[in-house]
Amino acid sequence: MPDSEPTHDNPRNVSNLPAVVHDGEVQRPAAEGWLVRAIRTLFGWKAGSVRDDLQVVLDASTPDDVGFSAIERTMLRNILSLNERRIADVMIHRADIVAVKRDIPLGELMSLFESAAHSRLVVYNETLDDPEGMVHIRDLLAFMTAKARVTDATKTKRKKPFPAGLDLRSVDLALPLADANIIRKLLYIPPSMRAIDLLAQMQASRIHLALVVDEYGGTDGLVSIEDIVEQIVGEIDDEHDSDEPPSIVRQADNSFLADARASLDDVRSVIGDDFVIGDAGEEVETLGGYLVSFVGRLPVRGEVISGPGNYEVEVLDADPRRVKRVRITARKERPAPRKERERRREQTPDSGNPQANDNSPPPGEGAGPQ
Repeated sequence: MPDSEPTHDNPRNVSNLPAVVHDGEVQRPAAEGWLVRAIRTLFGWKAGSVRDDLQVVLDASTPDDVGFSAIERTMLRNILSLNERRIADVMIHRADIVAVKRDIPLGELMSLFESAAHSRLVVYNETLDDPEGMVHIRDLLAFMTAKARVTDATKTKRKKPFPAGLDLRSVDLALPLADANIIRKLLYIPPSMRAIDLLAQMQASRIHLALVVDEYGGTDGLVSIEDIVEQIVGEIDDEHDSDEPPSIVRQADNSFLADARASLDDVRSVIGDDFVIGDAGEEVETLGGYLVSFVGRLPVRGEVISGPGNYEVEVLDADPRRVKRVRITARKERPAPRKERERRREQTPDSGNPQANDNSPPPGEGAGPQ
């Protein structure tokens, strides 16, 4: 469905949107479908929470038992968990946001669209904490096409017509974005908002990009409708997504920034054989899968994992489904505690002092004058 018009809303048919419940109005639940009735008959359950019943069926049965394929079971589980998923778990963090200033020239904006491989970019005034809206690549293309379209008067004066009736030389690529009047509205949401509520709000407003703001009005992250849909169906890669394998790059401080999708073989080829993965890496292929197996659970963003070997792994980005990006550094050897150092010093003979002679007389005895 198309987005809202730039700088203003454009009401359209909303018959496919969720029903609105007014104050004092009660919506009666719909009758149970055949699947729910069949499940209750099969397991002898009484009427109760359909959500809980379905969750039990998905957890306790195999695909052949209820007729769900593996993909359907995964999507159903994701749909059930979406009710508890928060925007903070879904959003793109501030450091990864690609944004432009409102006065960026259209020529530079074209180049940024090409390199960023996004269809929408956030527009801000002075800083990202002062956002103005977003710009859509389709609006930019429509604006440039309208400016390049040759008038009938110009067509009659030329002997050779312009290709497709467009004269791209008439497009001012130095024109600031703000003067083109193609900046659209954004949604502004808190990180504690439920992802399913934002999905409904995006459907109703036809605005598919939301900026996540903290309690002080600062920008925390960004969420698109695709980010929410991916929580249900998994990663969505289109024709413009890179086919290159996930990277692992050595930094100037000899640490490594790695995509969690990188294969363990690639990770060891870059870091070295001292990156010992042990038994935890026998049944997985990617770095993210290894970390889950190594820790025994899904690591969270900001967590520092001690290991493998003499390395430690910091989780830079993750969501409730997977680890996305990590930093790998060599673990620094910490100095021994003070008592341990003193004990070692006592066990080590002091080479500066001569060893005691058992035959020498004790102090006060021996060769002194009588």
